[in-house]
Amino acid sequence: MSELHVVLGATGAIGKAVVAELTARGHDVRAVSRGAEGPQGLQADITTAEGAAAACAGASVVYQCAQPPYAEWAREFVGLTDTVLTGVEKAGARLVMADNLYMYGPVEVPMTEDMPYAADFPKGRARARVAEMILNAHKEGRIRASLGRASDYFGPGGVNTVLGPPIFPAAAAGKTARWMGEPDQPHTVNYLPDVAAGLVTLGENPKADGYAWHLPVGPPLTGSEFLELVWQAAGRTPKNGYVGRGMQQLIGLFNPVVKELGETWYQRDRPFVVDDTAFRASFPEHVRVTPHDEAVAATLAWFKQRG
Repeated sequence: MSELHVVLGATGAIGKAVVAELTARGHDVRAVSRGAEGPQGLQADITTAEGAAAACAGASVVYQCAQPPYAEWAREFVGLTDTVLTGVEKAGARLVMADNLYMYGPVEVPMTEDMPYAADFPKGRARARVAEMILNAHKEGRIRASLGRASDYFGPGGVNTVLGPPIFPAAAAGKTARWMGEPDQPHTVNYLPDVAAGLVTLGENPKADGYAWHLPVGPPLTGSEFLELVWQAAGRTPKNGYVGRGMQQLIGLFNPVVKELGETWYQRDRPFVVDDTAFRASFPEHVRVTPHDEAVAATLAWFKQRG
C-alpha cells in the first residue's frame, strides 16, 4: 500500500503547490480544505478536533499549509496548531509545517536556523510559539515533525502576497507595478513551486525531523532588480512605484491588509536575506531553485492567463 500524504489548507497558494508537487512525484494525496476541490479533495474544518482527526486519518505525512486570516494570526494560530498536532498524533503521522521567518524579528545579518526567536510583535510571537509547540511535540515523542521556512513568495497561484497582484497584473497591462518597501534593499524571495518541492523533500526524508529548515532559494534581489525582471518578461516599458513606510501608513488608514504590514516593516527597509546552507548540505540531491528570470516569466504568464 502506498503512503498517504495529506495536505491541510490545500486550496491556498502553498497548499495547492504542495498537492501538485506530491502528485507529480507519484504520491497518494488527500487535499483537505473547507471547500474540497477535485478528486483528491476532502472537506474538513481542521479548527475542530473532529475535523482535524478526520483530515489526518490514515496519513503517513501531513503538510500543514493552513493558516488563519493574516490579521488573526496572533489570536488563532496557536489554537489551530494545537488542534492539528492532536490530529497528527492520533494518526501516527509525521508533520511538515509550512513556516515563515517572523519568529526571528528584526535582523542585521543573513538568517540561519539557529537564530533566537527574538520577535516582539504579536504575529512574530505567535509564529514563534507555533514553531516551539511543533518542535516540543517532536521532542516529547508525540509526533515526528519538521518545519520548512520561506520568505515572501511569488508564483502561479500566488494571489495573497505582496509579490503578486500589486506587480504582475499591473505589468501585464502596462500599468504601474508597485514594490512594497525600499527599492534598493536586498530581499530573499521564494518561488512557490520551489517552496513546495522543498516541503515535499522534508516529507520524504525522515532525517529532516526535529528541525526547522530554510528552504532553498536563489540570490536575494532588490525591489528594483525584481521589477526589472518582471518588465523584461512583459516586454513593456517599465512603470514602477515604491511604497515606503509613510505611504504604507497612509494607505493603511483605509486598507486593512496594507495596515497589517506595518508590524513587519523591518523586512522592507533593510536587507532581509535567508541563508539556506543547512538544507543544501543535508539534501544536496533535492535542491530545486528555479532561476529568477524563469520564475518571474512563469508567474507573469499565469497572471495573464488568469485575466
